[in-house]
Amino acid sequence: MENIRILSYRPEFQKYFESINKEWLNAHFAIEPIDIEVLENPERSILDNGGTIIFAELQGEIVGTVALRFQEKGVYEMTKMGVLPAAQGKKVGWALALAILEQAKAMGGEKVVLYSSRKLVPAIGMYRKLGFQEVLPEEGKYSRCDIKMEINL
Repeated sequence: MENIRILSYRPEFQKYFESINKEWLNAHFAIEPIDIEVLENPERSILDNGGTIIFAELQGEIVGTVALRFQEKGVYEMTKMGVLPAAQGKKVGWALALAILEQAKAMGGEKVVLYSSRKLVPAIGMYRKLGFQEVLPEEGKYSRCDIKMEINL
């Protein structure tokens, strides 16, 4: 993990946020209208509403990203995590998750929630190792999601 650099959002990184996530979504699910809005307009959808986006750089290349979306005072949603296939298995997701949880704390977060799919076994395993616990999801958040998890910071 020592060669993974975590970088903050810059406007020129929007293309990576969009392309990495669209590639991941197309490989595993279908892109929903909410995805298009968030991925094509992250400043308006995430940053302007009190969230943040970070990126993982490996050997000079942006290979992963994750966002933190403000939900309510003290609560953030970890969302839009994606790692390029060539960088999977190199602890990029782990580095991104640790960094975004630290950012949530620094931003006054008390709890982070996430929505995922049980078919993403490696991701669910990583979330559990990080300390996320399964909770009852609300209806209709994302059609592809069948599990909600949260962690108290």
